[in-house]
Amino acid sequence: MSKKNIGSSFDDFLKEEAMLDDATAVAMKRVIAWQIAEEMKAQNITKTELAKRMHTSRAALNRLLDDEDPSLTLTTLASAAAALGRTVKIQFAAA
Repeated sequence: MSKKNIGSSFDDFLKEEAMLDDATAVAMKRVIAWQIAEEMKAQNITKTELAKRMHTSRAALNRLLDDEDPSLTLTTLASAAAALGRTVKIQFAAA
């Protein structure tokens, strides 16, 4: 029985399995989708209203709010933020 992974971190495991970038992308998308949904609740804005403000379809908005779908363009993110009266701040951090 190999004890190769004893003491290693989950991030190390994901790196070894080449899954860390995908897992990180999904985690970031979940946070973004949650923040948008929370802001919608705080402002009492429906999906239909937000889609209208973003000049997009309800289906496109549903993809944005889908926390299982890591795809997201900066244009869509900026559009959602503007429609909610917010801005987006993205920065790199030390690894």
